[in-house]
Amino acid sequence: MDQPIVYAVKHKNVDVRMASRSGGIFTAVSDAVLEKGGTVYGCILRDGVNAVHIRAISKEERDRMHGSKYIQSNMGDTFLQVREDLAAGRKVLFSGTSCQVAGLKAFLGKDYGGQLFCLDILCHGVPSPLVWKKYVQWQEGHYGGTCVDADFRNKKDFGWDEHVETLTLQKPDGTTETVHSKIFRNLFYSHKIIRESCYYCPYKDITHPSDMTIGDFWRVEKAVSGFDDNMGVSLVLVNTEHAKDMFDTVKKNLEFFPCRIEDSMQTPLKKPFRRPEGRDEFWRDFREQPFDFIANKYGHYSRENEQRLLRIAKEHAAAPKKHFMGGFFAGLKKQFGYSGNRQK
Repeated sequence: MDQPIVYAVKHKNVDVRMASRSGGIFTAVSDAVLEKGGTVYGCILRDGVNAVHIRAISKEERDRMHGSKYIQSNMGDTFLQVREDLAAGRKVLFSGTSCQVAGLKAFLGKDYGGQLFCLDILCHGVPSPLVWKKYVQWQEGHYGGTCVDADFRNKKDFGWDEHVETLTLQKPDGTTETVHSKIFRNLFYSHKIIRESCYYCPYKDITHPSDMTIGDFWRVEKAVSGFDDNMGVSLVLVNTEHAKDMFDTVKKNLEFFPCRIEDSMQTPLKKPFRRPEGRDEFWRDFREQPFDFIANKYGHYSRENEQRLLRIAKEHAAAPKKHFMGGFFAGLKKQFGYSGNRQK
């Protein structure tokens, strides 16, 4: 295909969409593979800290893959498992970043045709797992608990277009405390914590090594007026004939609109993010300074902001469900100056 076919997509099942980070396209595609007895490979967050790729043969196992993980995943022996599944004649869905898809294909060294479906995720770049680990340890020290779960982008409490990370900490007495913050988000969007190679990524283009490319459809209103309800919209790039067949299979479960590629462009579809000034200074500080220093200087930390986010979450919990994404968030924007974050 000369260029991808582009869609704006929302899963028809609202519960699926709310469990997903954007519009639920990954669930639709993986359901199709699992229902044919196939296997699904994707990233989960283990113990709230470690991103790892796992193999799933059931929807329950697959559901652990929902949500964004803004750190590099540990692939383990995933490539070996994929090859074994393919050799056994199973259909396989592999999901990951563009470079992970390219790495898998290079490892396999042959074309498996319709047996292997590769799906890659639009990304800014891959952040350091070490920075995430230090951040989590710092929050654990602040609040006196152990992290048992993390949500890198808490859509349920703050809406799709906001980016707030939420940690669940277990206290020694068995109670839990929820911490909402933008510290890691601010580090991420500074682009100082992504891998050096990401500044020279060859896949920051509309051409990708996968069958299908998915991501958040930021500024979807430009392409499809009235489609954004703040519960998430997926940007879907159909890159191959195999992906066209897949989309035809799953579209019965989707609300979708064809879009022009020109109305769907984001920076990761045009070029890598520039290596920021101050990156070397950040890593020098990270090695030499306590995380308190990092949180304040680079993460724009303030206890007042965390308390404000907690109030927003409590407001949401008390709000009638029918107002969840409409009047509720409009009220928050008016009351707290709450505004959505769009990817630059």
